[in-house]
Amino acid sequence: MPLTMSTLVAADLRCEYQVNPIGIDAARPRLGWKLIGSGDIRGRQQSAFRILVASSSKLLEQNTGDLWDSQKVASAEQNQIGYSGDALKSLQACYWKVQVWEGKTPGDWSKPSRWEMGILKPNDWVGKWINDGKENPKSDAEFYADDPAPLFRKEFAVQKPVARARVAISGLGFYEATLNGIRIGDHVLDPGWTRFEKRVEYNIYDVTALIALGDNCLGLQLGNGWFNPLPLKLFGSFNLREHLAVGRPRVIAQLRIQYRDGSVKTIATDQTWRAGESAIRRNNIYLGEWVDARKEPQRWDKPGFDDSKWRAPGLAQESLGQLVAPSQPPIRVTARWNAVKVREQRTGAYIYDLGVNFSGWLSLKLNVPRGTEIHLRYGELLYPDGALNPMTSVAGQIKGFRQGTKESVGGPGAPEIAWQADTYIARGGGEMYTPRFTFHAFRYLEITGLPAQLPLSSVTASRLNSDVEEVGSFECSNPMLNEIQAMCRRTFLSNIFSVQSDCPHRERLGYGGDIVATSEAFMANFAMSGFYRKAVRDWSDSALADGMFTDTSPFIGIQYCGVIWALAHPLLIDQLYRHYGDRRIGEEEYAAAKRWLNLIEKKYPNGIVTDGLSDHEGLAPAPADAMVTPMYFFSAKLLAAQALRLNLRTDESHYKQLAEKIRGAYLAKFVDPVNGKVGPGTQASQSFALYTGIVTESLRPRVFAYLVRDIENHSNHLTTGILGTKFMLDVLSRNGRGDLAYAIVTQPDFPGWGWMLKNGATTLWEHWEFSDNTYSHNHPMFGSVSQWMMNWLGGIQPAVNSVGFDQIVIHPQTPKGLNWVRSSYKSIRGKIVSNWIQQGKVLKFEFVIPINSRARIYLPAESAEDITEGGQPLTRIHQTKDHLVNFAVGSGHYSFAVRRR
Repeated sequence: MPLTMSTLVAADLRCEYQVNPIGIDAARPRLGWKLIGSGDIRGRQQSAFRILVASSSKLLEQNTGDLWDSQKVASAEQNQIGYSGDALKSLQACYWKVQVWEGKTPGDWSKPSRWEMGILKPNDWVGKWINDGKENPKSDAEFYADDPAPLFRKEFAVQKPVARARVAISGLGFYEATLNGIRIGDHVLDPGWTRFEKRVEYNIYDVTALIALGDNCLGLQLGNGWFNPLPLKLFGSFNLREHLAVGRPRVIAQLRIQYRDGSVKTIATDQTWRAGESAIRRNNIYLGEWVDARKEPQRWDKPGFDDSKWRAPGLAQESLGQLVAPSQPPIRVTARWNAVKVREQRTGAYIYDLGVNFSGWLSLKLNVPRGTEIHLRYGELLYPDGALNPMTSVAGQIKGFRQGTKESVGGPGAPEIAWQADTYIARGGGEMYTPRFTFHAFRYLEITGLPAQLPLSSVTASRLNSDVEEVGSFECSNPMLNEIQAMCRRTFLSNIFSVQSDCPHRERLGYGGDIVATSEAFMANFAMSGFYRKAVRDWSDSALADGMFTDTSPFIGIQYCGVIWALAHPLLIDQLYRHYGDRRIGEEEYAAAKRWLNLIEKKYPNGIVTDGLSDHEGLAPAPADAMVTPMYFFSAKLLAAQALRLNLRTDESHYKQLAEKIRGAYLAKFVDPVNGKVGPGTQASQSFALYTGIVTESLRPRVFAYLVRDIENHSNHLTTGILGTKFMLDVLSRNGRGDLAYAIVTQPDFPGWGWMLKNGATTLWEHWEFSDNTYSHNHPMFGSVSQWMMNWLGGIQPAVNSVGFDQIVIHPQTPKGLNWVRSSYKSIRGKIVSNWIQQGKVLKFEFVIPINSRARIYLPAESAEDITEGGQPLTRIHQTKDHLVNFAVGSGHYSFAVRRR
């Protein structure tokens, strides 16, 4: 039946945020949808829903929900609706659809969707963890010798028609799988990095189309990844092998074949498989790969290969955590392009420019003699003479020898300089080299060992990242801001490889402070629901024995940053609730957050935090006591709000009282009530106080005025760092000085984003100053500016009381010099649009609010008389304050014009 003016229909059905997912291991998967309806009808809302879940598509077509029929439920909820039917089994397929009502009018059924369960019980895993049967070296130096990546194969026969085939796999550190020589899936660098002693992720693939009648072969190849890292001492101190669960590369897999006659056959890893060696002689997540293609066993993963000289695998003995399905999207190749320039820097050394800084792989199309040894080195910069400069991307700042010795600062066996590099020895003839079990972050590539220069078309970049859906867009009349936005997005994508990293080369670590600074910027651009759900679990998995959260997750030994870095855990819980309506993560993780904050309360009994990092990489003093204490206050407020959601009234009361205790101590020690100076009186210290709300309402005008004076004294330039930058831009815009925020962001000289662009940056720097030796050139932490552009120039924000963007704030600011903005955000409920343009003395606005949502719109006008809606005088109930007119609207498309006086 075609849509009518009064019909709402559910669309874009999701299970656990995913479309038609395979491998869901939540016992009660959460379902959700968006709403569509014809006609330009405003204020549309869902009044009820009915969900059918069936065990077959045929039953669903007959409107029979044999697994679950929710019946008609009077509710406006459209997300996070937990399945409440019959208990589900491992690998079970579920077919579902939704009918919604608007008022008393039912809509048509949605198009059908489906999900498949994962492996729900440990006993449902019939495969065993196997490895190559070797032992790891006894000394650190021996780890740097050749240790070929293992191969595993198993042949099996299929003699009758197949109805359905699914393979479940996990392999540590990384795995790749083939069936009859054809790659299974398009994921790379799987599984995601977790605390392997707590959780190990697995994947399930539909391989029905790859099964052949007759002989078949399942092939598996393993890399070291984070499970068998080198004993590199990052920064001369932190050996990953001392802090991570480690062992020989290992794999577990089981292929379940369901025949059309109903019978089932399972092929699972055990000691009947055969193990061999690949062409990858060495591989490391930081340093790269050494590949001798001459040693690759040809057709090893196809039926009929002679594996008589291979050996039986060993059974892996190291203890691991539970096998779980991933919540975050897999890492994939998300873009490809060819090199844009090449020059011979010195004889036989070719420098290729890939155009922009990024993270991923470099592929070479080769036709060279057998045995040609090709060396690749990667870097973000060039030296003045055009030579490659790899120094800003050297792993763990391992540069040189320990004083008075010939031992690398990275430890015995480590290279003198731990740059990113790959070596490939050609098998001869036409061939392609692409790394498998490492990745690099770079713009420039140095190739040596080639008999002749490769054409640009033979040098291809493959961008890798967790394949998050793009949901935000921002474009404006100022080209600099568009370049800044592009720079931010490149940086964000460079730093999400199942863990949000600080930089994608030198450290690759999930620092909490970077998440606190940029999580909302990431969410303004990409769908981060599943990714950040994993991050919260990573933090609780990495907590120390007493419950203290660590600086990085997964934890690798670094522990000095303190409260702000640990705050990533409860902050993400709150943001997942406001942006995506995720209540379940709060229920699961509240106890861990509470345990952490109770430890902080015990450590700082007088309410003042005395240690830890604050406004990292700022340009002004950033004492911990004056600037971390407001974040302690902020943490207490967060926990009070989370306790209220869970109806834990005693906890709520306790954390509110704690917040007031912290506030009192802070105001007494750091705030001058006369002139509004806070602590050292820097832009950051003032902004921390205002953003967190720790200063009382009566003090806010003076504290804000002091901030503005400091900015003006610096000629509208910033002095802030990782958090002060985010906080200051928001505080200025929220308090009516978006013009000043705009002036700061658009400065073309030092310090700022314009200075980065002027110095050739295509991704964000770690430090405001240019660095050619120490600081990363691909660091997200100053990317909070992207959030500011979306929140305050586009004007799209979740309301303070938002649950999954059901309540929206539209508050675009229109600073002088900016003529138009086009912005949108695909919320979990639907697409939000906010566009505006200056035409003479009239500002025109266009807004779209999704069905089943409400918004409060703020327009820059002295009174409602200056505003027309669709060409007619504004008649809405409104409020006027601080040169703004604001009013509430329901869903729909709106056009306003504001006359400037």
